[in-house]
Amino acid sequence: MKNNLQKHFPEKVPEQKQEGTGQPRQEDMRLDKYLKVSRLIKRRTVACDACNAGRVIVNGKPQKASYDVKVGDRIEIGFGERSVAVEVTAIEETQKKEEAKELYKYI
Repeated sequence: MKNNLQKHFPEKVPEQKQEGTGQPRQEDMRLDKYLKVSRLIKRRTVACDACNAGRVIVNGKPQKASYDVKVGDRIEIGFGERSVAVEVTAIEETQKKEEAKELYKYI
């Protein structure tokens, strides 16, 4: 019986902890949430609308708000006549306003 239970309910793999924070490391995040947390766009609903309108391009393709952003992705956001291009350097669940710029770099 014990072997049967182990077969159907394997041990959970321990989560990797982020250096110094004790928080689980996050490998990906929804595009609309990343844009809000990184403060590239002020509100998540506005980020969602921009994605649905095709104004957010990830790695050369327009993406929906549900796309999972990963470290290394290149994001281009169209704001009227100008656009902003960034590369994702880190993904955090929450970030202070002063530290939000550490999540990306301009390209």
